[in-house]
Amino acid sequence: MMAYDGLLTRFPKEIKLFIAVFVCMLSVGFFTGLLFVNQTDSNTPAGIEENYLGNEEDEEAKVMKFEKGDREMLTIIHTHILSMSFIFFLLGGLVWLAKAPKKLKLFLTIEPFLSIILTFGGIYLMWSGVSGFKYVVIISGILMTLTFVTSASLVLWQCLRTQGS
Repeated sequence: MMAYDGLLTRFPKEIKLFIAVFVCMLSVGFFTGLLFVNQTDSNTPAGIEENYLGNEEDEEAKVMKFEKGDREMLTIIHTHILSMSFIFFLLGGLVWLAKAPKKLKLFLTIEPFLSIILTFGGIYLMWSGVSGFKYVVIISGILMTLTFVTSASLVLWQCLRTQGS
């Protein structure tokens, strides 16, 4: 059996630094995306709906938003599912090299993929007319963010640890 649990702490300091810088840059990109979500007011059920279904009927809206078309929705869903899958695959590989309980690592590496499907599938279903999915989008998005923060923190902490500590 391959001994990978805690392998991250046994890497040379230069490789741990490389990994730590990568996780920091990944985090900057991830949280920039969350800033964009906040900027578009897509952090509330009504805001999510308005962002994808438009607000043309609201004459008092500060920012006019139009319903996304088929092509635009497919582009959003396609690019986000692909890029988020790569992000969580790479981060998950690093999580498996960290020293932590196996069940925690299993949760941290599988859950984001479920959240990706629920978040972006939920956006598509909400856009298609199933309004209740806006709540699924919020819950899965929050869970995905918490999982990212926990995974990134675990990896960074492991990169700072010395072998055997």
